Amino acid sequence: MNQSLHQIYSAGGAYMDVAQRNRVLRNTYLLLALSMLPTIAGIWMGVSMKFNLFQSLGMLGGVLVFFGVFYGLVFMIEKFKDSGMGVLLMLGLTFFLGLMMSALIGRTLQFKNGAALLTMAAGGTAAILVVMASIATVSKRDFSGIGRWAFIGMLVVIVLGLLNAFFFQQPVLVMALSAMMILLSSMMLLYTVNQIVNGGETNYITAALSIYISLYNIFSNLLSLLGIFGGED
Repeated sequence: MNQSLHQIYSAGGAYMDVAQRNRVLRNTYLLLALSMLPTIAGIWMGVSMKFNLFQSLGMLGGVLVFFGVFYGLVFMIEKFKDSGMGVLLMLGLTFFLGLMMSALIGRTLQFKNGAALLTMAAGGTAAILVVMASIATVSKRDFSGIGRWAFIGMLVVIVLGLLNAFFFQQPVLVMALSAMMILLSSMMLLYTVNQIVNGGETNYITAALSIYISLYNIFSNLLSLLGIFGGED
């Protein structure tokens, strides 16, 4: 009888674990979908105003303001991740990132095939999300080991990108770093979804933030490469 009770409680615990993971996944994807609205609003406003932070403040000033606002909001989101304030802060961050992306969108729309390039970048980003999320969900492997290496790799790419912007200014390096950022961000997608599935990540705001940043990096860098190789003047 005791063994039967133990089996019942174990089954109940497993059910609760599955229910919790499904709830985190559902809330994560809902917040991601909601985050698209301020992102689009930021892009629309930026394109309309021809907003370009780096032209307005210079490269150094733009970099300092961007990273200051970005990491400041990320810190605040993590601080309030267990409350509705965390959601509002994330929506504010996505609006800011949409505003920052507007310069790239504006340049792309100047191409004759700009709309097609945007569609291709969006489709490619969605395809990467579906593939990485499917692998993370279906595979029985634990991908937690790739998270740290992907994060370190992204930091290296960012540092090299800043050095190239200030000193080297090599177009070939820009393309190589964009390709690396797409690969590393795809790995971060795989890691984050896998963490949710395995119960390692239980906060949907943190999960949505990580996935959003990965998608943002993939889309912007993919769009940059498409503009370089496929833009029609």
